[in-house]
Amino acid sequence: MNRNKVAIIITAIVLYLLTTGASYLLFAKAIPQKVSSPQPSPTAGADGQLVFDSTLPKTQACPINGALYSKQQEQWWQKHRPLGIMIENHAEARPQSGLSGADVVYEAVAEGGITRFLAIYYCQDAGQVGPVRSARTYFIDFASEYGDSPLYAHVGGANQPGPADALSQLTDYGWTGYNDLNQFSIGFPTFWRDYDRLGHPAATEHIMYSTTQKLWDYAATTRKLTNVGEDGKSWDTTFTPYEFVDDAKASARPASQTIHLEFWQSAGKDYFVDWKYDPKTNLYARSDGGKPQIDRNNNKQLSAKNIVVLQMQELNANDGYEDNVHLLYRDKGTGKAFIFKDGKQIKGTWEKDSRTSKIIVTDASGKQIAFNRGLIWFEILPTDGVLSVK
Repeated sequence: MNRNKVAIIITAIVLYLLTTGASYLLFAKAIPQKVSSPQPSPTAGADGQLVFDSTLPKTQACPINGALYSKQQEQWWQKHRPLGIMIENHAEARPQSGLSGADVVYEAVAEGGITRFLAIYYCQDAGQVGPVRSARTYFIDFASEYGDSPLYAHVGGANQPGPADALSQLTDYGWTGYNDLNQFSIGFPTFWRDYDRLGHPAATEHIMYSTTQKLWDYAATTRKLTNVGEDGKSWDTTFTPYEFVDDAKASARPASQTIHLEFWQSAGKDYFVDWKYDPKTNLYARSDGGKPQIDRNNNKQLSAKNIVVLQMQELNANDGYEDNVHLLYRDKGTGKAFIFKDGKQIKGTWEKDSRTSKIIVTDASGKQIAFNRGLIWFEILPTDGVLSVK
C-alpha cells in the first residue's frame, strides 16, 4: 500500500513538471520578446561623409565627449574604435578639413611656435581630414588615453634618436604595424595628396589628406581592428569617460567672454588664438591669426563647447636635430588648468599619472570637472605662454 502511494505521488510530480514545462514553452513563444531592432544605415553625402537621419531622437551619449546622438549613429560608432589624426596648423595649410567633426582636439606647438592638432574621432564621421602631418611624442601620450590600441594616423614623425623619437616610441609601445596608421607604410588610396584643395599653391607637406571612414576601413580590413582587437578585447575595456552635464540655462550665461592665447609670442600674430563666447549657442568660436578659422568641408567657423587650457613645461629635446626644433612637454604629473564653459572661467589643476592614464581636470576644491556635452578642446600652453580673458 505504501509503495502504491509513493508511485502515485512520483507519477503526479512527473506529470506536473511535464505539463508546466510545456505550458511555459508554449506561452514563452506567444509573448513578444524585447529585441533591439537594427537601425537604418546612414547614407553617403559629400566626399563620402556619412549622413545620419537628423529627425531621429538624440538619446545616446557619445562616450568621448557626452554629445547626444541618435541610436542610428550609436549603432554605427559601436563598430569601430577611437581614431586620432595629426592635423597641422601652419598658416599655409588653412583652412583645414574635418576639425569640426572631431569629438576632442588637443593643440600644442609642434615647432617654431606653430601649433599642431591631434583630433580624436569616434562618434562622428568627419569626411575628409587634413592636411595630415607628422607624429610628436606628446601627442602620442594624449592619444594613448583612448582605451586599448587607439588608431593613430600621421605622416611619418620625429625619428632623431633621443627623447623626442616618436617613431621609435610607437614601436616600443607595440603600435607600429598594428593600431599605428603611418602614411609612410600605407599610402594611396587611404592617403592621397590633393594639390588643389587649399585653393592656392602649397608646399608638399601641406597637401596630404584622408577620410575618417577610409582609415577605419583600413584598420578593420588590414589590421583586424574594429571595436575589438585580434584578441576579441573591446577597445573601451580600459577607457574611463569624463563626466558630463547639460548646458547652463540661458538666463545663467554671461553676455560675453573672450579667451586670447599666445603659445609663443615670437611666432607672430598668425599663430595667436582667440575664442569668442556666444551665449545664444553656448559655444566658443575660434579665430587664428585674427581671422575666423574655417572648416573647409562645410565653410563653417570652428567652435567648441569646452576650452581647457593646460599649462605644461615646454622643453627642447636637445637631440642634435637641426636648429634643435624638436620639443617635449611635461605632460605627466600635474599643473595649472583653466576651464572655460558656459561663458565662465574655472581655475583648477590637471593631473596625468602615466602615458595611458587620462588627463584629470579638477577645480580649486579638488572636484573633477564635469564638461558640457560637446567638443572639448585642450590647449597645451607653455608655462611662459600668454593667456588673457575678458
